[in-house]
Amino acid sequence: MSTLFPDTHPKMEALQIELWRSASPTRKMQMLAQLNQSARLLALAGLRSQYPQNSETELRRRLAGLLLGEEIAYKVYGALSDAK
Repeated sequence: MSTLFPDTHPKMEALQIELWRSASPTRKMQMLAQLNQSARLLALAGLRSQYPQNSETELRRRLAGLLLGEEIAYKVYGALSDAK
């Protein structure tokens, strides 16, 4: 079996994979939701760092641009402000 994570001991990696495989569908969906939430929080933190003067509303609009693509985000939420 090939290694997924080079910084993880092979026995621990095998255990992790077994835990993923044995998880219920509900638990797998919970883990996926947590990963999505973490990714959004990290993206928002990056946007806050890049655009410190933007309001929360503007940052969420920028996040929508990342997640949905600018074309759809524009149609749904309108244009971005000119603040950089």
